[in-house]
Amino acid sequence: MTQAFYKSKAWKRKRAKILRRDEYMCQESKRYGKTEPATTVHHCYQLEYYPELALEDWNLISLSDKQHNAMHDRATHELTALGLEWQERVRPHYEEWLVRRGLGRG
Repeated sequence: MTQAFYKSKAWKRKRAKILRRDEYMCQESKRYGKTEPATTVHHCYQLEYYPELALEDWNLISLSDKQHNAMHDRATHELTALGLEWQERVRPHYEEWLVRRGLGRG
């Protein structure tokens, strides 16, 4: 499922939009005053577990390959502490998303 998604027109359009939004700069590096080009768009809430969030702007951040690799263990795909930190950063958006769909507290 994920391979087909990453080849879809919807993803390619969204990826380009997010890279433009973030000015093609790695958002993790930017936190530390570094300017590093972004080459990847990362799902804070992972596509495999949250496919319904796949195209939500707030769930997507532009990252360099190095920083993207630091977000989750490449063997197990589990989020690292850094990946969990980004998930926490967008949690208010996720909770709002749930409320709007009648799935959360409101």
